[in-house]
Amino acid sequence: MLRPISRRSLAGLLLAALLAVAVTACSGSGSGSDKAASGSGKPGSPACPDEALTCPASGSSASPGAGASTAVGEATGRPSESPSPTGKPTATAGTAGASGKPPAKTVSCSSPGACGFPDADTTGPRIPLKPHKTGYMTIRKNGTVIRGWDITGSLDIYANNVTVIDTKITSDSWWGVNLRAGYSGLRVLHSTITAVPGKGPDNGGVDYAVSNMSGSPVEVGWCNVSVFGDALSTGQGNLHDNYVHDIAPFVNLGGEWQHTNTVISGGGNTGGLIIRHNTLLNPTSLKQGASGSIGLFADVGVVRNVTVDHNWVAGGAYALYGGDTGATGIKVTDNIFSTEYHPASGGYGVVAHWNAKGAGNVWRNNRMSDGRLIHPEPAS
Repeated sequence: MLRPISRRSLAGLLLAALLAVAVTACSGSGSGSDKAASGSGKPGSPACPDEALTCPASGSSASPGAGASTAVGEATGRPSESPSPTGKPTATAGTAGASGKPPAKTVSCSSPGACGFPDADTTGPRIPLKPHKTGYMTIRKNGTVIRGWDITGSLDIYANNVTVIDTKITSDSWWGVNLRAGYSGLRVLHSTITAVPGKGPDNGGVDYAVSNMSGSPVEVGWCNVSVFGDALSTGQGNLHDNYVHDIAPFVNLGGEWQHTNTVISGGGNTGGLIIRHNTLLNPTSLKQGASGSIGLFADVGVVRNVTVDHNWVAGGAYALYGGDTGATGIKVTDNIFSTEYHPASGGYGVVAHWNAKGAGNVWRNNRMSDGRLIHPEPAS
């Protein structure tokens, strides 16, 4: 015969059940935190979408906790191999994504920020950061998300669909972020990427803020980039809303002044490269290795399918190297070439190696910062 359950016993069972539910709920929230730290979480949140220039205060909770670095990568000392001596990517097929909104058109501009172009106020992390002394770190887990880190070191990526967002990187390696051949989907957003002059491996110099060794597109947006000699190096992808400035000249391991560019592409790409709504400043002097502000070079193949649109550009020997003979599908539109370093924007002029007769090449409504229209000389 079953014994009847007393009211006291029943109350105890109900209390135990409630406690079990509470423990389960807490455990669930904890596992979600582990998921974000391991790199499988989403890069943004409803409160702070990728395209927002600022985040509400609550957005800071999205940054991973201390120790999360062991979940997404491994510190292994130094890179297993350095970039090629020319620093030019061997790019192949790819596509480019969406881009930032262009600024309002103006006849004359006094400075980038005053005319709606990116500057220190509209680029870099939007949330508080937590220090991570990673050193040289490799990322090998697909889908890794790094958010809210203040990194002393560099990221070498052997994985697909990695996102670095709302992060600062201070590097003493060849690069700040590097995507290896055979991998795809890298996004670097709302981040600051810089280095300490004299501390890099190239005779004290540092070469690339973002380096793309793969044949797939990368996205770099709303980033504050400085110091690196060839700051953004890729043959394909979407470079938008970035502020690249204060490149530091250096004599490289070969004993020569390193040629400097804010954006560099070595040709050979069959996919598209979009360079839109950036502030691209190369203050390097002609005697210290200035090359271009934007360098589209046919070093490893023909340059094709590049859009240069609504940028503020200044500096270099020439502010723009346009791809040379054979270049096709090069569209240069609505850019402002500033005279802040040289009267002709670049030390020798605005543009060199422009293939005016190339199929699909367009030069339209490009002006000096004082409003003068620019008419390029054809490639020799």
